[in-house]
Amino acid sequence: MARLGTEKHPTVVRVQNVERAQEIAALCMAHGIHYVIGLEPNEPEDVTDLGSALSPAEPSKARLRAGRNDPCPCGSGQKFKKCCAGEATSP
Repeated sequence: MARLGTEKHPTVVRVQNVERAQEIAALCMAHGIHYVIGLEPNEPEDVTDLGSALSPAEPSKARLRAGRNDPCPCGSGQKFKKCCAGEATSP
């Protein structure tokens, strides 16, 4: 999926008045966010996409794993295969 706030996936915002729409437009332009603003006075304001575009989620990082011949992360000084790896495979 495209990143939120791009041309392919613009930020969609619903506001109740023209002044608020202008504020949102100025904020989006200042941050280079592509947007679609709906002016709907009878509906509640919805700016959740804008918050997501301003602070995108950080990608998760894979946890480093010890290789068989690496020192054991428990600090015993033994190789991982002779220390904690053997405990994980024991019944």
